[in-house]
Amino acid sequence: MQGFPGGLPDLAHLQATMNAIEHACSLIQMHMNPAEAESVIASLHSSHMPYQTCRFIIETSKVPNARFQAAGAIGDAAIREWGILIDENKRSLIIFCLQYVMEHASAPDAYVQSKVSAVAARLLKRGWLEFPEAEKAAILFEVKQSILGNHGSGPQFVGINFVESLVSEFSPSTSSDLGLPREFHEQCQSFLEMNYLKEFYCWAQAALLSVSNKILEHPTSVPEEKVCSAALRLMFQILNWDFKHTANEPDNSHSRINTLTSGIRHDAVMLKKFDHSLVKPGPTWNDVLISSGHTSWLLNFYATLREKCSYDTLWIDSPIAVSARQLIVQLCSLAGAVFPSDNGETQIKHIALILSAIIQWIDPPDVISASIQSGQSESEFIDGCHALLSMASLTSAMLFDNLLTSVRPYGTIHVLSSLTSEVVKILTVNQDEEETWSADALDILLETWSVTLGQMDGDKTILPHDRVFAASSLFNTIVESHLKAAADSALDENDDTEYFHASVSKRDERLASYALIARAAADMTVPFLVRLFSERFSLLSQRISGNESTRTLEELYWLLLITGHVLTDSGEGETALVPEALQAGFLNVVEAVHHPVVALSWSIIQFSRQCLDTEMRSMYFSPRLMEAVIWFLARWVATYLLPLDTRKEQISTTYHDDGSQHESQFSRKILLTFAVEHNQVDFVLDSVVRISAATLTLYPGENELQALTCQKLLAALVRHKQISVRLLLLDSWRDLARAFANERALFSVNARIQRSLAETLVCAASFIKDSEASAQYLRDLLGPIVACLVDNSSRNDLKAVAQQADAIYMVSCLLERLRGAARATQPRTQKALFEMGHSMMNPLLTLLEAYKNQSAVVYLILKFVVDFVDGQVVYLGAKETTILINFCLRLLQIYSCNNIGKISLSLSTSLRSEAQVEKYKDLRALLQLLTNICSKDLVDFSSVGDDENTTDISEVIYVGLHIVTPLISLDLLKYPKLSRDYFALVSHMLEVYPEKVAQLNKDAFAHVIGTLDFGIQHQDIDVFEKCLSAVNALASYHFKQRSAGKEGLNAQTVESQGSNGKLQESITSHFLRLLMQLLLFEDFRMELAGSAADALLPLLLCEQDLYQRLVQELLERQPIPALKSRLASAFHSLTSSNQLSSSLNRPNRQRFRKNLHEFLVEVSGFMRIK
Repeated sequence: MQGFPGGLPDLAHLQATMNAIEHACSLIQMHMNPAEAESVIASLHSSHMPYQTCRFIIETSKVPNARFQAAGAIGDAAIREWGILIDENKRSLIIFCLQYVMEHASAPDAYVQSKVSAVAARLLKRGWLEFPEAEKAAILFEVKQSILGNHGSGPQFVGINFVESLVSEFSPSTSSDLGLPREFHEQCQSFLEMNYLKEFYCWAQAALLSVSNKILEHPTSVPEEKVCSAALRLMFQILNWDFKHTANEPDNSHSRINTLTSGIRHDAVMLKKFDHSLVKPGPTWNDVLISSGHTSWLLNFYATLREKCSYDTLWIDSPIAVSARQLIVQLCSLAGAVFPSDNGETQIKHIALILSAIIQWIDPPDVISASIQSGQSESEFIDGCHALLSMASLTSAMLFDNLLTSVRPYGTIHVLSSLTSEVVKILTVNQDEEETWSADALDILLETWSVTLGQMDGDKTILPHDRVFAASSLFNTIVESHLKAAADSALDENDDTEYFHASVSKRDERLASYALIARAAADMTVPFLVRLFSERFSLLSQRISGNESTRTLEELYWLLLITGHVLTDSGEGETALVPEALQAGFLNVVEAVHHPVVALSWSIIQFSRQCLDTEMRSMYFSPRLMEAVIWFLARWVATYLLPLDTRKEQISTTYHDDGSQHESQFSRKILLTFAVEHNQVDFVLDSVVRISAATLTLYPGENELQALTCQKLLAALVRHKQISVRLLLLDSWRDLARAFANERALFSVNARIQRSLAETLVCAASFIKDSEASAQYLRDLLGPIVACLVDNSSRNDLKAVAQQADAIYMVSCLLERLRGAARATQPRTQKALFEMGHSMMNPLLTLLEAYKNQSAVVYLILKFVVDFVDGQVVYLGAKETTILINFCLRLLQIYSCNNIGKISLSLSTSLRSEAQVEKYKDLRALLQLLTNICSKDLVDFSSVGDDENTTDISEVIYVGLHIVTPLISLDLLKYPKLSRDYFALVSHMLEVYPEKVAQLNKDAFAHVIGTLDFGIQHQDIDVFEKCLSAVNALASYHFKQRSAGKEGLNAQTVESQGSNGKLQESITSHFLRLLMQLLLFEDFRMELAGSAADALLPLLLCEQDLYQRLVQELLERQPIPALKSRLASAFHSLTSSNQLSSSLNRPNRQRFRKNLHEFLVEVSGFMRIK
């Protein structure tokens, strides 16, 4: 071929190279000597001007893998050597690849043709901005002729495949590396979108039309089906494009009003489980996608083809069927200015048209599900569910329901209800099977319900009564199906399935979706739950036994879970509120005694109290059932047991003349007050505390149950003042506190759970108004625990008994309890807790010495001190601070003497299991302790320095640093928790005590700098930000010291890698180079630009000469004059715009932040390489 790069070929050399590549490919295929084979192939890819050799292999070799590797080598070499190839060479390479795939369109090894086609696409993109338009047009013209079928079906398929590769190459998310700035990729993306993307779509349409008649008319499969599926796949890929130039998009500032009037949503709905984005190609695509009738033709084509192939059960999964459905589902998501401005009328017709076609894929549900269970593929059914989800995300609930009424006597919600009912029935029958089609379908359908009902905002009247009835019927079916499955599982001896386990997250997600459906028809579904629960409860009251009781208990277990989700929301991290849908419902209820939610709540509470009866508990209340009881009570208490005054804003709404509004206020008020009226709150609290005490004492070894009790249920009781005040007056609460303080029964509970219980019990004291009463409560609660710990430490035979298992367990439990108490520190309880902590300081040091060989006990002592310091440090005055700091200093010294040798540095490089990582927990505890102490000087209210007898906090930090710094290896920093703790300490330390860092010896200082290097270059966002803060503190300290005529950090140097090998340079020089490399050439997060600016400014002020040299080097390496000019201008603006000065005051830092942000926006496009 004329213009093909490379010298004159030597046939013998070409043959030898081909033989070597073929042999290497065969070795890889047979898994023999892979290293040797890969080396041979790599040599071809990296060789200079391999084009003639690769061409020879592609045209001559009989080994497909050899041809595949040769094609890849052409692409790699051309990208690498692009600058030395002449234009004719570049064009010849592209034409060769295209001609080869056209000529070998019918070859059996399709992957080789795809690779050659992809290489052609890659090279065409590489030269896109430099090739003349005429050359590009000529290449694409030949491709178009092939796609239109002018050269036969084989070249037609190859042409479509090439355009598919080209679109993929021009999309930034799927493009291959070209070694070019991001700006190049963005320009190519923009050019293709504006000038060719629509044209490519039209080519694919034309190809589809050219073969469709033959496909439909021919009774069997024809080769044109391959072309058809490729064209459909290309159209789908084009619509998946991230459109940027969608001009004339409608103003969505009044999207809520527009949705109310037209029913079309203009905002993208964020789905929980599925990726969903709107397809917005813009108004220029209207003629291709909308006005041309393209969607109608595609739907008819698929329907006709579907009917033609109805005899073939495998056809549904054929490439042509799958590609057509993908495109149809994608067309459901069309939105924006591609539709005319007619108040959504055209878009509604478009969606309704698709729905009228895909309804055959999913309706009637029972017939389709039966055929799937008989062996037919489920893929069409799943695609139909996805289409429904897309439509629901684009429409209001009312419009979504009305979409189907033109072709069916019922609405879309009726179909959705029938579909979900059928899928739930199948799933509950086949619940032991993992990843069934019914599970996938149910996830999609429940997401559709969430989207549809989530728009109702608690207003059921948005749906007609028959639609509400559909939701009610669906929920009834869901409950009945799951109850049957639960009852059947009671007699199932297979313990592998945990489908009905309360803590399974996927299970909770489904239950939350079921609850949303139930709330849409709460007037019918809640009474239904009342009836079901009452029936099962009454059966237990009759003391039933055997299989009947087992089945009933499984049903009650499931009812507790679904009822908990219907009546409450999870409330994780938020204040739990009564669901709005429940508040807005039950318009005819005016008395609490008749309210279904109230009836259901009291029924479950009465049922829960039955566990306090010894006989009932032994017969029915298994640990598993108790988990459900505790889980329900925790959510219910957090939602309904709040005091009335926290709900005033919700209750005090304006009354209207409308009777329904007036009636809804009665229901709303009932739900917000029924649990706190008529002294019911004391009854509920007493029941909850007694049930909690029962789980802690009568269910030994049930860690999950007891953890739920302490961490969820009891913790919910002490979040609000009014409830805590009532708690403290209850005999049951006092009994629990007394048992915790004085009895050994609760020592059988897991030590971590004892910590949670201690935290809860201490939290209650913070709501006691009288300080002395609060202190006395804490003394009664914690005094015996402190006394026991002190007695243990003062035993004469401590060394002899300390290593005994029971003594270790007792000390561990006491320490965990004290940790819980320390974590509950509040202003009102701080003083009393400090006094108790003070009384334990010497005993703790004694125990640290005695248990130096017990790493678990050492760790607990450290963690107690960490929590104690964290809770106390912000409240302490000068005297108390001195006591605490002296204690911490002694603790660190003892730890250093006894334990530091036990941590092996060599081990850190070979950590492979969680068990080995546990050996470093005390290192994390030390880091946290030092950070907490360091924070004392960050926000210090104590004026410690006024007392000449006080201990310098910085001295403790300094001692601690010498303990932990040598232990922090770079391998250890790969563990996120330890890494964050370490860099939090370093950041705090450098902000508060930079002079202490300057005093570190050379090795210790270099180690700190090395860890900062690691943190900056590994870009965990939290760690990276802390490292930037540390660099900012270091550089600022150095600048201020030099400005005052002092040495600063001049004595400290760091070893760096320069162009001529390793070199010694200053700290500020080192970090200036590192940050500039990061900002200019790596994938930097723009949200960190502010922190980066704060670190970079003092570095620039310290190293102005180096900065100028680095800038000059960058400019000299830039070969493109236009980009060189832009880069020079950007660097000039960085240090001169906005009246920037040589100061580190706040206004100047703000100005530099703005300058750096503008600099990064300007240069990131052409400095970042891909």
